[in-house]
Amino acid sequence: MNRRLVAASAAVGRERDTIHLITEVDVTEPRRLIAQHRARTDERLSFTAYVVSCLARVCSENPEFNAFRRGRHLILLDDITISVLYERVLEGKGVPEPVGIHSADRRTYRQINDEIRAAQSRPVERLGAVSGAEWIRFIPSFLLRTFIRLASRSIAMQKRYGVIGVTSIGMFGSGALWPLPLTSATVTAAIGTIVPRVVLVDGRVEQREHLCVTLSFDHDLIDGAPAARFASRFSEVMSSAEQLRGVA
Repeated sequence: MNRRLVAASAAVGRERDTIHLITEVDVTEPRRLIAQHRARTDERLSFTAYVVSCLARVCSENPEFNAFRRGRHLILLDDITISVLYERVLEGKGVPEPVGIHSADRRTYRQINDEIRAAQSRPVERLGAVSGAEWIRFIPSFLLRTFIRLASRSIAMQKRYGVIGVTSIGMFGSGALWPLPLTSATVTAAIGTIVPRVVLVDGRVEQREHLCVTLSFDHDLIDGAPAARFASRFSEVMSSAEQLRGVA
């Protein structure tokens, strides 16, 4: 069922006019704070949660990105829900499973971290148990694409699962790696690997940690210039480590 759903989602994603911005973000400071916290408490904080927290902040500053098109109408969503795709093991196999972080812009990094960790550790036997979409397995294969297209235009479904997504595959690769996602979301942050870069900082040569990131946008809703400004602001917030204040 999982492979059929992935194939159907990918097919619908290819129908979108998606643009991709490929960039690197200096994450030396947030990574340092997370490492310090682990050394002090032995708790492994979620870097994905940090990405979600930063993305939610930038989306709150740009509410027009939290939208989708329904026919000729542009629907702006009040609540920022970010769908996080992570891997879990079902029947001995690793499968992707989404968890929706509701009101992400009004939640602290700690709250987002705890929700993601709880979802990852939750014992489930069937795909969709975490997101509440177990019923999807009853949809015949030949109807899956139609269902996904209809869901992408449903206000109720978009409120529940969001139009902003985060997927992270960096932990599964090495070297400089930028994912290029097949996505039907309005905004998707695809997190790649972390690589060392030698840069000039205040006249000094330093080695810094850079995160490979691909930001994808629905070009039917978002033009290139606003997307570039969004990416620049996202990089600024990520590098600052402000979202980790009081936690790490």
